[in-house]
Amino acid sequence: MTTKETMRTNSILIVDDEKAARYGMKKILQRDHGSIFEATNGIDALQKIHALQPALIFLDINMPQLDGLKTLEKIREMKHPPLVVIVTAHGSEKIAVEAMKKGAYDYIAKPYEMEELRIITRNALEKIALQEENTRLRMEIGMLEGYGELLGQSKIMQEVFDRIEKVVTADVTVLLQGESGSGKELAAHEIHRRSKRKNGPFIVMNCAAVPETLIESELFGHERGSFTGATERRMGKFEMANNGTILLDEIGDMSLSTQSKLLRVLQEQKFERLGGTETLAVDVRIISATHRDLEEEIEEDRFREDLYYRINVVNIKIPPLRKRKEDIPLLVNRFIQHFSKKHYKNVVSISNDAMKKLIAYSWPGNIRQLKNTIESAIVLTNNDVLDISDLSEDILRYEKSPDSTKNVHYHLSFREAKKILIENFERDFISKKLEECGGNISHTAEALDMHRQNLQQKIKDLQINKDIKE
Repeated sequence: MTTKETMRTNSILIVDDEKAARYGMKKILQRDHGSIFEATNGIDALQKIHALQPALIFLDINMPQLDGLKTLEKIREMKHPPLVVIVTAHGSEKIAVEAMKKGAYDYIAKPYEMEELRIITRNALEKIALQEENTRLRMEIGMLEGYGELLGQSKIMQEVFDRIEKVVTADVTVLLQGESGSGKELAAHEIHRRSKRKNGPFIVMNCAAVPETLIESELFGHERGSFTGATERRMGKFEMANNGTILLDEIGDMSLSTQSKLLRVLQEQKFERLGGTETLAVDVRIISATHRDLEEEIEEDRFREDLYYRINVVNIKIPPLRKRKEDIPLLVNRFIQHFSKKHYKNVVSISNDAMKKLIAYSWPGNIRQLKNTIESAIVLTNNDVLDISDLSEDILRYEKSPDSTKNVHYHLSFREAKKILIENFERDFISKKLEECGGNISHTAEALDMHRQNLQQKIKDLQINKDIKE
């Protein structure tokens, strides 16, 4: 809890144009509540609310300049308004009831008993403490389940959330790496949404989806007549993203010539539209994303090393779904809720057998594939519980067979398919050796002809869940 939040929890503001009335109330309350402030009228009160963030306000109805009711209306318009107790003269209870209809927490009539004032104050502060505790618990539960639209309870995803949390306030370039469908765009959106640029635009540029002949125009815009078909001036993505964030999705697919032009924008935050002479300056945060191994691309002379270091100030790796299978039930249930509502279905859950099939599957298309699978199942089912019969054939046929090519996903690139196949082989081979050696790390490392530390890292990376004996 921040200092300002602590002050808000404990502080009280007394608003009354009569000095004697303020003094009397303060004297009664200060024995139990240390942080008590005073305001002489409604205008003074509004200024002190913004400055001090009090938790509770005792607001007199009859004041010059800005009376209690009008002050209450302005307080209720605030983003996080404090609780307000109306102070009124005896016999003016009708006005107090009107004030409560406008959002006041309670009222107290002059002259009041000291104990009556203490009870109202205690109840009000207890209500505030309960609200704050509920807010804190909701935030904790939210963080356990995910980070905005990024969902995950696994340790590996909690590490991703922690890394994102650290980078949101630092206005630096970020590189998101992960397989297709793993959630890189969601991560980029969360970084923007929580940053100081959140009120600015969030622009996505898919570098792989735009033909090479058009990508420069898409990024930097063009002037009328700059090429055939350019009938009018057009703003580019960088210009659109001014004072906000641009996501360069699949930056690893960008040509070397475009990479050179992008490097200048990163260095100077300046560019010219295609066919133009005017130099435009922008203030843009750049987030890049790719499913490629950019260090390997650099070795193959397909990606500029100087650009790599510019975009890679902070690197966040989004893990594939097969490396965080404990998150699958959370994702599945969230998708069931979403798509059941979207398609006006009454699907409420999934059977244990169907869930086991989903957990066993390798998910080469990651979360995007899982999401599409659940949506398809909900659209086609006639039941209120998804079952094995609602799943697609490729999921039902799937069996782990690292020594066979029948589970190779041919729609992937050679590198991605090879990576999955090798991981499956390593996971099964090491698991079997661990079983043979009774879970003993040292004996297993010797049998595998590996260093003990390397084996421990492999077990962690491959998420092998065995009884391990150090």
